[in-house]
Amino acid sequence: MTAEGTEAQRNADARETIMARVREALQVPAPLPHLQTDLAGEMVSPSSAPAGEDSATGLPSLTVLPEAAARPWLPDGGETPDERLEILTANLEKLRASVHRVPDAAAAAVVVAELVQQRNWQRVAWHRHPQVDPVVAAGVTAAGCDTYAVDDPGFDKRQLEACDAGISACESLISQTGSILVSSVTGGGRALSVLPPVHIVVAPVESVVATLGDALHQVRQRYQNQMPSLLSFITGPSRTGDIERILVLGAHGPKELFVILVG
Repeated sequence: MTAEGTEAQRNADARETIMARVREALQVPAPLPHLQTDLAGEMVSPSSAPAGEDSATGLPSLTVLPEAAARPWLPDGGETPDERLEILTANLEKLRASVHRVPDAAAAAVVVAELVQQRNWQRVAWHRHPQVDPVVAAGVTAAGCDTYAVDDPGFDKRQLEACDAGISACESLISQTGSILVSSVTGGGRALSVLPPVHIVVAPVESVVATLGDALHQVRQRYQNQMPSLLSFITGPSRTGDIERILVLGAHGPKELFVILVG
């Protein structure tokens, strides 16, 4: 037998060994990981709806995947508005985002004005939105800082890299993971939340939801058949730990994230 034939035979033998182990493992029924057992040891779905059955294994079918099935393994998002706000704030702080709770837009403008003056910002980019407009007018322009609106005619995204910060609204804040859901409608496209080194999000406390699923459902209800061209989740400042597992902020986007909760 030639060398090529010997190599082909070895590969075939190895493949058959692997497939034999797979076939052997499939002979032993095992519970599906997303299901729970009741006190009698019977396999049940966390949902009250009856699960289907796979004729080959006799186990509940994978076609039945109730939303509640993943709940035991997901972080808590809170049951009440106060709980959701508390969990959100804790998660944002763990992610090294700065959280400011203010009563109204005027107080939000004060927070932004202080940042402009303390950091000596020269130019701030923003996207027009009812939550953002008064904050930019009273907090950025009034502080003597230039502004760059991403929805102005002739907008050039390359100019955003020369801006000290970017300000946007958002669709919702997710307490479960400390994430921010932005869209092309609220976030000014794909560049505003990525290119400036600092991102400021202005959001009403009513926009806080418990889970990622709740946030997506809310967007679907809000826009119906005219969904935004972009939906993106932001979870803390940009970071990487690729090099020697050392956390580095600002690797692929803003190094700092400020969340101003209004209301």
